[in-house]
Amino acid sequence: MATTIGIVFALFLPAIEFFRQVSLVDYLTGTEWAPLFEPAHFGVIPLIVGTISVTIWAVFVCLPFGLGAAIYLSEYAHRRTRAILKPVLEVLAGIPTVVYGFFALTFVTPLLRDLGLPLDVQNALAAGLVMGVMLIPTVASVSEDAMSAVPRELRDGAYALGSTRLQVSTRIVVPAAISGIIASFVLAISRAVGETMIVLLAAGQNPILTFDPVSAVETMTAFIAATGQGDVPTGSLEYKTIFAVGATLFLVTFVMNLFSIRLVRKFREVYE
Repeated sequence: MATTIGIVFALFLPAIEFFRQVSLVDYLTGTEWAPLFEPAHFGVIPLIVGTISVTIWAVFVCLPFGLGAAIYLSEYAHRRTRAILKPVLEVLAGIPTVVYGFFALTFVTPLLRDLGLPLDVQNALAAGLVMGVMLIPTVASVSEDAMSAVPRELRDGAYALGSTRLQVSTRIVVPAAISGIIASFVLAISRAVGETMIVLLAAGQNPILTFDPVSAVETMTAFIAATGQGDVPTGSLEYKTIFAVGATLFLVTFVMNLFSIRLVRKFREVYE
């Protein structure tokens, strides 16, 4: 709690000073982000759209593949196979994100270009796809734990009624573990929103208002990382944009976590 309070003060005090000089309405509704140019523009919408664009492509990868891996590990894999595959899958979570960023930039983007996609050197598509691969262990591990907690009696009852393994997996186990699965989804999305190195290296630093995945975009985390390297004078208005964007990112993830808690409580299944 003390750490969280310290983060709030560290973010929001400079952010409040920023909004004393820049209109909050202009910040939240502006479609141009150019704080280091003259005239300066402080519309955060392009950064938010860039963050959402990369996150969407990550979700397309991590949610289905992560849930599929969890179903296989929980319902199909032999105990010995599960003991081998689960640690191997979780190795993906231990790879540094900067490695994922270079992988997206030097391998995935050229590969997609060879397939005929007119990608920029840095683009939202490659960054999102690789980020989704990075998040598969998060979804798979949390979802598999939730499925393993479903009582064996529910499975046995379904098998006794003539259900197939696929029916038991999709109609019994997944609905019974839905609260944990939702938690894994929200955790993965929150991490995708807050990811820095992959988007900094592979998505680019082009704050334009577009959902086009072949174009370079800039996310909120990429702006914070690039601007916080020391090229901006400390205490200047441009420097305070770091804290304004950081506070925005903090509020977005905070709202997502609140939404996650409500969903988990709503769909939680309790067994005796």
